[in-house]
Amino acid sequence: MTITVENMESAVPGLAASRGDIWTAASCGITRAERPIAALVDRDAYAASAGRTRVLLVGGLSGRPDDAAIAVRALRLFAEAGERLSQSIALSAVPCGNPGGLALRSGPSNGAGGFVDRGYPPSGGFYDHPLSPEPRHIWRWVCYQAPDVALELRSGLETRWEANAAVSRSLRGALRAGDAGPPDSLVAALGHGSADSPGTIPGLRLTTSTDSLAAELDRLYGLLLAARPGPSEARAALDARRSRSPVEVGRDLAKTNGRTLEPLIYTQGVAISGRLRLAALDPASAGGVDDVAPLVEPVAADPVRALGDAPESPELAAVAWAEEMADSTGDPRYGAALSAAAGYFTPRGDGEPPLPLNPNFIVEDFFFAAAALGRAYRATGDASWMDMLARFLLDAGTQEAGGLFPHSRYGPFHWGRGNGFAAMGLAETLTYMPEDRPDRSAILDMHLRHMDALRPLQDPSGMYLQVVDFLGSYQELTATCMIGYSMARGIRLGWLDDSYRPVVDMSWRAASERVDADGNVVDGCAGTGVMDNLRSYLDRPANSGYDDRTGSMAIWFAAEMARLTRQPRGRS
Repeated sequence: MTITVENMESAVPGLAASRGDIWTAASCGITRAERPIAALVDRDAYAASAGRTRVLLVGGLSGRPDDAAIAVRALRLFAEAGERLSQSIALSAVPCGNPGGLALRSGPSNGAGGFVDRGYPPSGGFYDHPLSPEPRHIWRWVCYQAPDVALELRSGLETRWEANAAVSRSLRGALRAGDAGPPDSLVAALGHGSADSPGTIPGLRLTTSTDSLAAELDRLYGLLLAARPGPSEARAALDARRSRSPVEVGRDLAKTNGRTLEPLIYTQGVAISGRLRLAALDPASAGGVDDVAPLVEPVAADPVRALGDAPESPELAAVAWAEEMADSTGDPRYGAALSAAAGYFTPRGDGEPPLPLNPNFIVEDFFFAAAALGRAYRATGDASWMDMLARFLLDAGTQEAGGLFPHSRYGPFHWGRGNGFAAMGLAETLTYMPEDRPDRSAILDMHLRHMDALRPLQDPSGMYLQVVDFLGSYQELTATCMIGYSMARGIRLGWLDDSYRPVVDMSWRAASERVDADGNVVDGCAGTGVMDNLRSYLDRPANSGYDDRTGSMAIWFAAEMARLTRQPRGRS
């Protein structure tokens, strides 16, 4: 049967169903036409210790039907082999990396004017490249799955093996492999890595006919089973990142985050709060009271002057650190700063959010309001702050029947960080809201329905997506940290049960792998207003390196994981 994009899209779920003991159907990205790039993920693809050699098979980068067909054939052979292979080899796959080219029969082109079989490692354009988004998705997905061996399959009349620079001399010799080229092909580039990848990955390319495929694959599998190659350089780097404790990850984040309160905005305030939380858990962490006090002194000394005449909600949430400073020092100025920030919230009228919150009930304001009003209530005991916060959340009415939140009343898309803001806003509210308040049960119900909706949307990697329910949108770190934080806090403070712990642990594993020793992060969505179409959310740039939005939420997640590890149940 000739492979088409339609039967390719049905083949992957069918293969997953045929070996449900090992495979999950997933996606590693999307095309410009918003077509997911189908993938199969082995149950141990992201495990800390697989006990099996991890192989990632990639096919169809050319968009040619024969190249996609031979990759599907290889997967069927593996499935039919049963435990003979799957006991020792963890095989994941992207059988057609260029579904756009396959759909349009456009040869090497992806149908949008770009190419998928070249341009590696990609630079820029994550993930909004106007012509070639696929190489960005595939590169990041492969690098952060970090298999022991990557194998590209191509269809051809003659059998030929090629190897990249990271393949061992013994394996190269046993296969009689030549050098993989061209230099900007996926296989060749994996052998050299890049500044934004965790390390190199041994890569092979097999060009062969359908008739010779089984014998050549058996030959490769036999060599791998005999040699049992160790983890790739990329996997070893991710293992090292993941092996750090939450406090150690927090220390690395604190090297670059929470070092200024200029401008006065929530990203800086949350990061400073995170540094203080870590210092309370581990005095060796940089960021104790003496270190932070000079940064926050202008606000502590005169909060009204620092905040100005008409601060916006992100600026009011920037005073979140005042709670930790008040607890650590007993200085009444910090409670006064929280009260001053809360004092800017002014009722508008029935069914409307208080000023300065957005009149369309954007999800960002769930967090900004809770960060300021919840802390002011705790600091002062003034119930009017909690009354205003609860009324705002209950008036919003934006939560959908399925539990997710759109960006606003008029923005129907399920933005990842937007759902992170909603999750954190509700979690922060529950943290400060008294147990005996009559409206607590309604807020808790909103939060539980949201958590139940998010739990099954977690990617096999542990990450949450840029659009949480759109398969193939990129794996976004800020949303992962915010959702993970909210679940971890709920478990620790007792409103979520322990069934959420595996979700939290997977989120933490994935997040810690995307934070390096210098506090740099991978794939944090850029600032995002309410968009009027799905494409705009899918095309929001993903920042890597220093990113204050992602770094601030990551440092809170690190501190909350440290607390959860040390004190599984208790109060904040």
